[in-house]
Amino acid sequence: MFRAIFSFQEDIRMAETFICSECRREYPIENCTTFEDRNYCPDCFRELTCVCDRCGQRVLVEDSESDGHITLCEHCYNHHYDTCADCGRILERDRLHYLDDDECEGYCDNCYPRHHQEGPGVESYYYKPEPVFYGSGPRFLGVELEIDGAGESNDNANCLMQLTNRDCDHIYIKHDGSLNDGLEIVTHPMSLHYHQTEMPWQAIVDLALSMGYTSHKAHTCGLHVHVNRSSLGENYRQQEDSIARILFFVENHWNELLKFSRRTPRQMENWAARYGRKDEPKEVLDSAKNSRKGRYTCVNLTNSDTIEFRMFRGTLKYNTIIATLQFVERVCDVAVAVPDALIKGMTWTDLFQGFRMIRCLSWSNT
Repeated sequence: MFRAIFSFQEDIRMAETFICSECRREYPIENCTTFEDRNYCPDCFRELTCVCDRCGQRVLVEDSESDGHITLCEHCYNHHYDTCADCGRILERDRLHYLDDDECEGYCDNCYPRHHQEGPGVESYYYKPEPVFYGSGPRFLGVELEIDGAGESNDNANCLMQLTNRDCDHIYIKHDGSLNDGLEIVTHPMSLHYHQTEMPWQAIVDLALSMGYTSHKAHTCGLHVHVNRSSLGENYRQQEDSIARILFFVENHWNELLKFSRRTPRQMENWAARYGRKDEPKEVLDSAKNSRKGRYTCVNLTNSDTIEFRMFRGTLKYNTIIATLQFVERVCDVAVAVPDALIKGMTWTDLFQGFRMIRCLSWSNT
């Protein structure tokens, strides 16, 4: 009789506990999770199973694919995803790039440029495609960034373009005879906001540096910014008046501008010569129009649709590129909004600290 009671109590105890199929330890039955006909304790269940980030199905870890950022069941991975052959990142197949001669191995956006060698390469100095405008106007800034020291290489040019043009045709790359062994990166016209938020400048400079290019240190490179003339006034007369004020400000603040440009006086003389200081904005413009210096001037006026700020030294620093574009935008804003009488009294500090105040003063003095 006692043996029967003991056996009954043992059956009850076994019914209230279970043995984990993985760690073989005994746990209360309420801690049991049954998965694929095996009983797991909470720790083993968390360690040995996972949830597919695409379909939400729970699977064994050994039957999943993961790169540390996304976890997928075998079905979702095999039907919708693949792994970058270089870095191991898992991406949807339509986000991977495949080489023409190898449809088995795909590459993510960052790794693909190192493998893809086909493309337009380096265009001639005279190449000028139909411009594509990005962002909201009326002002658009086109950048010419010269880099040197790592080759006028079609492969390098294509890598830079593959990185930058994966969504839109942001840039093309040209030969420049002033460089020793480099490239000129040319953007299509973009608003300042687009340059700051959409244009992948940080990725461009990082890739150029990793290839061995320099810009500021090369002593051969410039950073030129084109501005559309149509943004400087509603008609030709207004545009000419704005350009005159731009030239006047540049000439009157040449020493400060020289520091901001990061160029030496000799470099300025060779690549971005000044027109000469005058008493009135219109006089500077007249001097510029009568100049025989051509395009190698601080503000080049030889193009029909743009004016070109040529005084800045090349750079592969993201913050310097953006600061340069902000400076050009500010000078143009002031030239459009401020009349001659006020521009003549402006200081360098006024340009950076008081544009809103200056604009108000211009309205009150018109």
